[in-house]
Amino acid sequence: MKTTSRKKKTWRIVLAVLALFVVIRLALPYVILYYANKTLATMDGYRGHIKDIDLALLRGAYKIDSVYLNKYDSASQQQTAFFGAKMIDLSVEWKALFKGGIVGELVFDSPTLRFTKDKVEPNQVQKDSSDFRTLLNNFMPLDVNRVEINNGRIAYIDEHSSPKVDIALTNAHLLALNLRNSYDSTSVLPATVTAQADVYEGTLTINARLNPMSPRPTFDVNAEVKNTNLVKLNDFFKAYASVDINRGSFGLYSEAAAKNGRFDGYVKPLITNLKVLGPEDRHDTLLQKIWEGIAGGVAQIFKNQRKDQLATKIPFEGDIKEPETNVWFVIGNILQNAFIRAIQPSLDHEVSLGTVGTRKEEKKTFLEKVFGSKDDKKDKKKKD
Repeated sequence: MKTTSRKKKTWRIVLAVLALFVVIRLALPYVILYYANKTLATMDGYRGHIKDIDLALLRGAYKIDSVYLNKYDSASQQQTAFFGAKMIDLSVEWKALFKGGIVGELVFDSPTLRFTKDKVEPNQVQKDSSDFRTLLNNFMPLDVNRVEINNGRIAYIDEHSSPKVDIALTNAHLLALNLRNSYDSTSVLPATVTAQADVYEGTLTINARLNPMSPRPTFDVNAEVKNTNLVKLNDFFKAYASVDINRGSFGLYSEAAAKNGRFDGYVKPLITNLKVLGPEDRHDTLLQKIWEGIAGGVAQIFKNQRKDQLATKIPFEGDIKEPETNVWFVIGNILQNAFIRAIQPSLDHEVSLGTVGTRKEEKKTFLEKVFGSKDDKKDKKKKD
């Protein structure tokens, strides 16, 4: 009898513990959801909300369903959309776990990041990015080692311009690996970032290698924008340049690298088949036609006639706080492209980690020689 009674007591304890675990498992998502929404409702300068949270304990993960985060003006109590996502999956990264690293991964489904005109000053973008990282850190207890973004959208909106400006990168995909250096630790640039997006019938491609754990920015990155239809951006041109484009394609090629507090790189924009003034402008005002005629005329002067393209190459180098770009070098490159040679629409593969901090002897253009900086003249006197 005593043995039977003891067995019944043991089973009651086991069942009670199991029941407690079930209750905790059922209640946990609601507790986390309550905590998350309370945090989002009291953030300084922001207001947000999460629709639902799903737990996957065996996978060591949870999913945030339908989240938004708005900029909040406490004076007017107005909210402006800033970030939203259909789903965010936060979990342990098993690849790193098998190698002894306890780190997390984030997967964003259909996220949207929106900047408005009064929120895109560099210091404001930096603040927004910092605050957003702080928010993610509150929800992800582990250091993030892998990030993936699917079907993303980055928008810029100016509701006060005429016409209203609403442009965006769409269908963006990003994959960032080894951000916490949890494997391949012997590499100088252990982390990789690849990204693609659609840009108005064109494409954006970014490839980067970096060392996020370095005390100073250390990276090697290249980016390409190809075949963007300028006509699709006419609201932007009308609002900020008072012209509309009747035909034209835009491309941009850039490489940059940084190490030991120095950086080096170039930006090479390219416009082909540009046409500003045409039959489509017959209903424009006289002043509008004159202005567009001037803009089109300047483009005709500075473009490469044989290849029907307008391009330049803007090099930059210096330390992280003091970028150096010679404006006369830019103008000289425009003239050189227009009358001597065309800049080829591709990466030059001349910037890497090894080129950072090694100033290159560049052949000066005529304008650089005439309008050289005082520092250039001082250097010349020293040599003399």
